[in-house]
Amino acid sequence: MTEQLRGLDLDRVTPWLVDHVPGVKGPITARLIAGGRSNLTFQLTDAAGRNLVLRRPPTGNVLATAHDMGREFRLISALHPTPVPVPAPLGLCTDESVNDADFYLMDFVEGVVVDGPIAAEKLDEPARREAGLDLARVAAALHAVDVDEVGLGDLAKREDYLGRQLRRWSKQYKSVESRSIPAVDEAFERLSAQAPPQRYTGIVHGDYRLGNVLVGAADGRVKAVLDWELCTLGDVLADVGWMLAYWATSTDDAAGLVAPYPSGFVSRAEMLDRYAADTGRDLSDMPYYVAFAQWRMACIMEGVYARFKAGVMGDQSDVDVEALGSLTVERAEAAVATLRDR
Repeated sequence: MTEQLRGLDLDRVTPWLVDHVPGVKGPITARLIAGGRSNLTFQLTDAAGRNLVLRRPPTGNVLATAHDMGREFRLISALHPTPVPVPAPLGLCTDESVNDADFYLMDFVEGVVVDGPIAAEKLDEPARREAGLDLARVAAALHAVDVDEVGLGDLAKREDYLGRQLRRWSKQYKSVESRSIPAVDEAFERLSAQAPPQRYTGIVHGDYRLGNVLVGAADGRVKAVLDWELCTLGDVLADVGWMLAYWATSTDDAAGLVAPYPSGFVSRAEMLDRYAADTGRDLSDMPYYVAFAQWRMACIMEGVYARFKAGVMGDQSDVDVEALGSLTVERAEAAVATLRDR
């Protein structure tokens, strides 16, 4: 019997792959690429040395609607023929008898996930500058996709994106609220009052940042955009605000949601200029979208803090729970400061 990884039954998955993905040859070996509370991602290697990627929901008690493999597969299938770089879709399995949950297969793409300053050191100096500029270029390409033309027009509601998001995340925050954080409430009131009209509607990735793409270590170009589980339709400038909020260099005026990258990376202003040049769009309201990203992250982090505080996150011996909790305050206060300066 094949040695198993949690969430992947190779004894059952291998015959399915051989039958449904042309050219795959058993036996297959596997390793976990990413796991935890998000979707599980495995790298599979067949007998001929071909690499594939399998995605499935996390194990345990999860909401199916939050980890819809069919929806992710539909998205990359629709985007693959477009200029947006995504892994080639290879197959979707909705027969839960195969692996106890739906899963899909896509091509393995070589690249580096730059999820922080340490990973950023892996990029060559010329690649660092290109990474930020190409991240902005790819955002422009994604936001230029005609959703009806690629068959995604019925993916979600399109209108009132900011209103829907403000209501959703405020409700989420209130559901875990255990302390008073005036900045969260003030940011919500200011965001609600200052929301700009939705000028540009299209595909919103929902978590568009350097840590969710694969880039080339030598050239810095985006090889594939990953993690589409939060994708919807709506105000595409929300993606740009999120991208900028998650970007930090020593030349940027305000701290980002990550520690600053090492030397060689472009500033937020340069990324925004690249996006503006590619789209011709009015970005004068971008401080609002950055503040919205900061507030949204504050709401997310308060949920994480609440779960750690309740002791339901497993081993917490290496986690400073109160320091984690301070992130909610810092990010909410950053949102308020950004909105006051508009």
